[in-house]
Amino acid sequence: MIHIDDSLTAADLQPQLERLFELSAGKIRQIDQRWNPADGTPVYTVDGQYTTRGWTEWTEGFVYGSAILQFDATGDEEFLEIGKKRTVERMATHVTHIGVHDHGFNNVSTYGNLLRLMKEERIPYDEWERHFYELALKSTGAVQGARWTDLPEGLGYVYSFNGPHSLFSDTIRSMRALVLADRLGHVLMAERDRRVNLLERAFIHAKTTAKFNVYYGEGRDYYDERGRVVHESVFNLNDGSYRCPSSQQGYSPFTTWTRGLSWILAGYPEQLEFIDTLDDAKLDPLGGRTAVEELYLKTAKAVADWYIENSPTDGMPYWDSGAPGLAQMGDYLDRPAEIYNDYEPVDSSTAVISAQGLLRLGHWLAKHGDAEGAKRYRQAGLTVAKNSFSEAYLSADPAHEGLLLHGVYHRPNGWDNIPEGQKVPCDESVMWGDYHARELAVMLLREAKGETPYTFFNHYTD
Repeated sequence: MIHIDDSLTAADLQPQLERLFELSAGKIRQIDQRWNPADGTPVYTVDGQYTTRGWTEWTEGFVYGSAILQFDATGDEEFLEIGKKRTVERMATHVTHIGVHDHGFNNVSTYGNLLRLMKEERIPYDEWERHFYELALKSTGAVQGARWTDLPEGLGYVYSFNGPHSLFSDTIRSMRALVLADRLGHVLMAERDRRVNLLERAFIHAKTTAKFNVYYGEGRDYYDERGRVVHESVFNLNDGSYRCPSSQQGYSPFTTWTRGLSWILAGYPEQLEFIDTLDDAKLDPLGGRTAVEELYLKTAKAVADWYIENSPTDGMPYWDSGAPGLAQMGDYLDRPAEIYNDYEPVDSSTAVISAQGLLRLGHWLAKHGDAEGAKRYRQAGLTVAKNSFSEAYLSADPAHEGLLLHGVYHRPNGWDNIPEGQKVPCDESVMWGDYHARELAVMLLREAKGETPYTFFNHYTD
């Protein structure tokens, strides 16, 4: 269980945050100068150099989005230029990609961040440039929203790259693409000019994910532990019935792949923040503000509590709660995570994604009058952030292209590098870990400096 430091503030972390962006600059330059786009997309490092792994191209937006976040944090226009240039050159195919559930990752991290910076007056206003970003975001939301499976009882979901039967927990963070498109006044046009409301579709996806991919200790099955998350739910498309839990990257359908949980933990609180910006009239067709908030909050608190209670004392989780080697490690939850153990790897990418979710949940609760709950989640998030940005996890080696060490991609497939002399993956980075480390650091650095809070939807309306 995480030993929460109740005294931490964002200002306390400012030296670590500034150190992170000092290290980050050279790594962004190195990847940009070395990488050949013809080779695919950087995914994870092997011996400190990024390599690719063709599964889906879901990480390219994190590469260029990282440069944009570097500018956000430092004001160094070299990185704004990299982010803008590469987005224009290389991201258009992701906007119209009909084969993936990853639009929120790729396109909100690039086009979305650029429009946000313009709306925040951090970069010069240009009307045609603004329309370019807005058109990309409208399009990505519609394309993602069209990848849809209807279920009985008014449920449904944006389906994963596995096909229409498959609902991934990851995809909750692609709902950002749908709600931004709606916020920009866009709709998905379907057959016979049927207008599909993208905000409604995002809510239905969130409702379906909460029902089937998250557990609440309510006796659903023998392994129904409150806050546990399954990576994938599988449905029978003949009648829309739920069939079983599954997992693509976790150990089993009946354990929790911790990064899958982290997407839920980040996704629902950021949507709670977003719906605070909407008029009641927008939420009335979804059942009303109270019903929407109760659903999102129940889900967010369940997974946040699970993360706090089922992580090592420093908040740096192992890759899966049921990974078989953990049984050999004794009381592993009663001490800090052991990076160089003989049994199971730590996944730092889970930590930085989860820390953001904990912080956002705490901020939302504070705004809505729950001071006790707000303090618990906020201080847990700060604790995890502090440990994620420690010397043990940040890559200070200028020859290492990764920023956040000890990330894991796909343990069951054996895709992660095991350095000589070690028995489990370690000392390597993953692109989403590097991006979310930067995103978490931007969020905290803005707070430490008293600047505008960082959200994915800042100033998306005039």
